[in-house]
Amino acid sequence: MYIPPAFKVHPALALAFATARGFGVVTACDGGRPVATNVPFVVTETHGKSPRVTFHVARGNALAALAAKGGEWLIAVQGADAYVSPNWYVSSEQVPTWLYESVQLSGPVSVVPPAHAAAHLDAITARFEQPQGLQAAWSTARLSPQRLATLSQMIVVIDMLVETVEGSFKLNQHKANADYVAVASALAAEQDAGARAIAARMVALRPHFLYEKHHDKGVAADASNATPSHGGGH
Repeated sequence: MYIPPAFKVHPALALAFATARGFGVVTACDGGRPVATNVPFVVTETHGKSPRVTFHVARGNALAALAAKGGEWLIAVQGADAYVSPNWYVSSEQVPTWLYESVQLSGPVSVVPPAHAAAHLDAITARFEQPQGLQAAWSTARLSPQRLATLSQMIVVIDMLVETVEGSFKLNQHKANADYVAVASALAAEQDAGARAIAARMVALRPHFLYEKHHDKGVAADASNATPSHGGGH
């Protein structure tokens, strides 16, 4: 993963990001041909040991057969992303770019014994399922034993030992304050949820500036003695 120094994220923060996201694209190679699929996953950390990522694929997925062979795999975890127009900057001679949050986890994989498939389904369901009003969170306990056994047979659970964690959060950290504020203000005014999420990340990185409502006039000002205004319509 190519990471310019200004955007490099500490491995602990990158792992925390991936853990919270819990969804990514897993990629392997089959005789030089890339094979990939989208998966939800759970991260397990044990003190003094490398973290592990556990996920599952359909038994008919090509990755199921590849997992039995082992090898090094990669999981790419994406966060928010947003396009940035050169028109938003205060400085001239700017070019279009894209801001994003991205983490990659890689390491050797192995197949989890089928007897543990139900336990994996419980773990991954518990990770994402939330109670809804008066209704309790869903669990596999609501399935009949026969149905759960059938579902367990339809998947292959895969475990990855995470040996490498890399993160790149491109949030215009290398830009001058005036340009940084102008872009964050513009993104905050966009309709796209990803753009607003990136704006929030940028404001969190430099919270001591005022963020103007009009990005064409975005000016960085020390907010130590003022109440911040975090963007509006433009």
